[in-house]
Amino acid sequence: MAIVLDGESLTIEKLVSIARHNEEVEIAPAALQRIKECRAMLEDKIKAHEIMYGVNTGIGEFSEIVLNDDQIKDFQKYLIYNHAAGIGEPAPIEHVRGAMAGRINVMCKGRSGCRPEIPLTFAEMLNRGVTPVVCQKGSVGACGDLAPMSQIALLMMGEGEAFYRGERLPGKVAMDKAGIEVPGLEARDGLACINGSNLITAISALQLYDINCWLKQAEIGCAMTLEALLANMKPYDVRLHEARGFAGAVRSARALMKCIEGSDLLTGKFKTKVQDAYSMRSSPQVIGAVHDAIAYARKQVEIELNGVGDNPIFMPEYKLTLTGANFQGSPVSLPMDMVGAAVTMVCVLSERRLNRLTNPNLSVGLPAFLTKGAGMFSGMMLSQYTADTLIVEQRILSAPASTMSIPAAADQEDFVSMGMNTALKNVQILDNAYGVLGIEMMAAAQALDFREFSPGKGVATAKAVIRKHVEHLEEDRPLYNDHNCMKALVKSCEILEAVEKTVGSLG
Repeated sequence: MAIVLDGESLTIEKLVSIARHNEEVEIAPAALQRIKECRAMLEDKIKAHEIMYGVNTGIGEFSEIVLNDDQIKDFQKYLIYNHAAGIGEPAPIEHVRGAMAGRINVMCKGRSGCRPEIPLTFAEMLNRGVTPVVCQKGSVGACGDLAPMSQIALLMMGEGEAFYRGERLPGKVAMDKAGIEVPGLEARDGLACINGSNLITAISALQLYDINCWLKQAEIGCAMTLEALLANMKPYDVRLHEARGFAGAVRSARALMKCIEGSDLLTGKFKTKVQDAYSMRSSPQVIGAVHDAIAYARKQVEIELNGVGDNPIFMPEYKLTLTGANFQGSPVSLPMDMVGAAVTMVCVLSERRLNRLTNPNLSVGLPAFLTKGAGMFSGMMLSQYTADTLIVEQRILSAPASTMSIPAAADQEDFVSMGMNTALKNVQILDNAYGVLGIEMMAAAQALDFREFSPGKGVATAKAVIRKHVEHLEEDRPLYNDHNCMKALVKSCEILEAVEKTVGSLG
């Protein structure tokens, strides 16, 4: 069933379905009517020669230059040509599809001034699998994602390039093969296609969805390590976290206890420390803080998905045109900078628990580096090295891009969000996070092999899934295959799906 875009109800989950799973879209009739009413008002204002930024004026430093009637239409073409100035490899198809869906939804507000043919063509492109080729880099996250969105807008003129059925084709060829009519660009249409931080927001939405899945697996990995290290379980009592009041910590403690439920460790038969190290007993507080950060970022992203990011915006009910800076990417880039740093923080915590699993002075009786042949064999000694190098890279990438503004357009655009840098560095932070967590889970499974008790149902399920992919390390072997396998396993969410099937949802 198609997802209806109405300018009000686009969620992260719906965007993932459209962008990643090729769910079809349709535009709500009421939204289409709003678009038509807005366009009618705009055309009346053009006939009346009312000065409107980006319609009958230049842009940026040229905003004081007024265009004549003959220039207005051609200006949109040259606007798109000039701004299609990105660089680098093509962005992933799901990122571009997400940006297109977000742009349609913004147009559905009836504030953008474009002709209805523009969002309807975008919707046809999504439904028929025509995805513009968009360079990954070039947006500074203010005035919108101008460079990448302009490469999308080139298709509106039958230009540019697109992916269609596995081929990279000239834009017009792709549109013709898909049976989509090229609408052309008239007054305002071009700027309506590119104003707004739609690509940044789409990438962020996809990342938040994936990070939530990764974070639940971080709790599974933590639970595995806690059992392997014979943890004192009092710090994970939900009542402790309810007393403080942070929703994320309560959620995290509840998830950890779900994974450990049914464990012999909860019977009181095992001697445990009065207090374990911070990397163990503060896990709910640290992971919980990330849950809270994601909740804030999610709120911001969904506001942006359903908000008006144009400049100017048109209000038919007031017959009013307002200029401003609703395209500014900071409301999304700032929380997403925080989310990237938060993922890195959880990886640091994971590596510290990994250290306790492999260090014989800290591992509560586990063999050194999780091998029975210490000396002849080194076990998982080098796995920690690999986790460490991934984390150092994450730390470098965790510097906030939102403070890195460089003025543009002869200082007319003298503060920009650099939100695309945030989005792109978060791609790598998350990619490394799959590897770090995979290594902890691999080590925890190895450690549990040496323990002679029954772990919790969730922990046992996670270990069983891991053992389908990675064998117990009886003797040293090249570990790069195991590391890459574990990284792919975490990314696939197979462990998460199996554990939630066993113990129920982790959040």
